[in-house]
Amino acid sequence: MLSEVDRTYMRRALEIAERGLYTTTPNPRVGCVLVRDGQIVGEGWHARAGEAHAEVIALRDAGERAVGATAYVTLEPCAHHGRTPPCSEALARARVARVVAAVADPNPLVAGKGFDVLRAAGIETESGLLEREAGELNVGFLSRMTRGRPWLRMKIAASLDGRTALANGRSQWITGPEARRDGHHWRARSCAVLTGIGTVVEDDPQLTVREVETSRQPVRVVVDSRLDISPRARVLGHGTLIAAARDEASRSGALRDRGAEVIVLPNASGKVDLAALIAELGRRGINELHIEAGHKLNASLLQADLVDELLVYLAPRILGDTARGMFHLPELTDLTQSRALELRDVCTIGGDLRVMARVKAL
Repeated sequence: MLSEVDRTYMRRALEIAERGLYTTTPNPRVGCVLVRDGQIVGEGWHARAGEAHAEVIALRDAGERAVGATAYVTLEPCAHHGRTPPCSEALARARVARVVAAVADPNPLVAGKGFDVLRAAGIETESGLLEREAGELNVGFLSRMTRGRPWLRMKIAASLDGRTALANGRSQWITGPEARRDGHHWRARSCAVLTGIGTVVEDDPQLTVREVETSRQPVRVVVDSRLDISPRARVLGHGTLIAAARDEASRSGALRDRGAEVIVLPNASGKVDLAALIAELGRRGINELHIEAGHKLNASLLQADLVDELLVYLAPRILGDTARGMFHLPELTDLTQSRALELRDVCTIGGDLRVMARVKAL
């Protein structure tokens, strides 16, 4: 039976797992703590794809002290041969006595097989301890494994009356430096940042992480149905992905010369098929997708039921009705037509208000 002592060690495993917050993509963020006779004898966390997993690092740290220990792992130990050997087999060889996992791994290559390997070796297994917290840490990975697409988090900076830019498009800066720095944290933990051609034309953003330290930059994605983007746009570079509805050799060639990749995903209306784009990003190993777009693309993603979470920074200022809103949506005739949200967190960041909300399913 799981105890409060077990919870204490699992909290520690989650704490060290967060050290890979910016770096593990496309892998999950995993921490492992080995405990024997009431003492931590080994710890490890996964840093990057291709490098040792958390369990292996913890076992190295513990050495012979791993024999008879309890392993607290934030995700079910893997059971397949990828870039690294299976962690479930490593734990079995080390002769740990018990493995407690926070979350079962929904990856079809694992999906209970890790527990099977451990139980076959006579190791006691338990799961579900601090499952919610572990799920939040890997919300994107779990989304990709269960839904085939990344977790889509939409960031919006707005005035208190919900306006994101003046009528002429100017928006720099509505919120303060602390809010912008916090926004870069969410960029950094994401696998990719997505915007639309309207934002590129008006703001010429870089969409890179600059306000927080990170060793990895997220992939930059631009939705540009007609390939209107300038080859001199700052968002372009090695690995930038341009999603278009049609291909024009001269334009796409100039973009490829800048290091960008063009993919053509048209829908019946001659625009980019957003659902197909999100699915393609999932196939490419994108776990968390960070959106920083204008009110039109925001609305299109919301109407397509692709938005999972809103990250909204509200500044204590009023811009008025002529300024642009968060979403360019058609008129509603009844409140039952509105999209329902679940508030998850409200706090102040510098002089601004930050609201985290989940979009409820239709």
